[in-house]
Amino acid sequence: MDRKIVGLRRRTLLTAGATLGGLQLASPFIISARGEAPVKIGMVDPLTGSLSAPAGPEVEGAKYAVAELNKAGGILGRQIQLLVEDSANDVGTGVQKTRKLIDRDKVDVIFGDVNSGIAYAMSQVTNEKKVLHIVPGGHTDPITGADCKWNVFRICNTTTMDATAVSGELIKRFGKRWFFITPDYAYGHSLQDAFVKQLKKAGGEYQGDMLPIANSDFSGTLIKAKAYKPDVLLNNMGGLAQVDCMKQFTQFGMEKEMALGGALFELEALQAVPVEAKAGWWTMEWWWNQPGVPHVAEFVAAFRKATGKTPSARHWFGVVAVHSVKLAAEKAKALDSLKMAHALEDLELPADVALQPGKVRYRAGDHELMPNIFVGNAHPAKAGANPDDMFTVAKLVPGEEAAGSVADTGCHMKYPA
Repeated sequence: MDRKIVGLRRRTLLTAGATLGGLQLASPFIISARGEAPVKIGMVDPLTGSLSAPAGPEVEGAKYAVAELNKAGGILGRQIQLLVEDSANDVGTGVQKTRKLIDRDKVDVIFGDVNSGIAYAMSQVTNEKKVLHIVPGGHTDPITGADCKWNVFRICNTTTMDATAVSGELIKRFGKRWFFITPDYAYGHSLQDAFVKQLKKAGGEYQGDMLPIANSDFSGTLIKAKAYKPDVLLNNMGGLAQVDCMKQFTQFGMEKEMALGGALFELEALQAVPVEAKAGWWTMEWWWNQPGVPHVAEFVAAFRKATGKTPSARHWFGVVAVHSVKLAAEKAKALDSLKMAHALEDLELPADVALQPGKVRYRAGDHELMPNIFVGNAHPAKAGANPDDMFTVAKLVPGEEAAGSVADTGCHMKYPA
């Protein structure tokens, strides 16, 4: 097995409640100061399994933010306690862990899950229990669309936002004949549907395969792709499956025959794939190298000092989730879920949390965060440059431009009487 992939698997096989990297020495995550009851945040993510690669950094980002905020006084003068549970990439387990955190541990807020299907199932529980629920990194559209809920807010983009933002570049640069490799679960279905909608508008054509979320052998699908002779192969897989697919893509020498592209090719995956696969046009939902943007360089430096890592979009999701709880509680002057939900509506993230240009807010109509979408090309790091500088941002697409209107999402927000 490729050493980079082994390293990625090793780094992301986390246990619930485990500390990460340099943060272990920087600050504890579970603090009870002066006998005060802490603000409890429960986080459910697939720390084991095929999506552990994106889940681990989300947890790490949340832990970093908790440590920093606790040093600064916490939330409403109380320290923050982060309770992390492993969904193991299983819907039933994710639901069970969510109920445990709410019923036994009495958490004030829930975060999770990277797996969109689990995030959706969790939202049924949090809505029933009337607990504020922030989804840092589960992308499928219905969470803030047709199945939106008053208590659920999302940080990462919808699949429609990512697909809309990058489709024009893929068509312009490569052509309108596409082949999809897509995971067969909620995220994959909504992402491919969003891409197909854009492709059909341009008069394009496509083929593709839907594969298990934890698929590791892509040979049959890649042979099918070679025979189709697409202009671009869109690798919609996530986490370790995407890395495995990219490795086999280069083993087949297919980088000489077709372009690469798609929605997400995250920093964690870029770090793990062969040099030949560091290519194509993609979206980043946040990017660390933003020269001249206030607060970004200092955040990156502080995060590297604490963890020894360059922050990724997944780290940023975790950081924003924790800060969102603080912002909501302090605006509401309470930890009441209903009051915090109202407080988050149209709340604009401060510049040192948004860490990008422009206004970044939770849209009132559907509770979707409206950040920029970073569209650009992946490439190997240049000699002598930062080894994580493997993506060049070509343009920023405003979130609301890519998302469309609230009416387009199908969300009809209903609050308790």
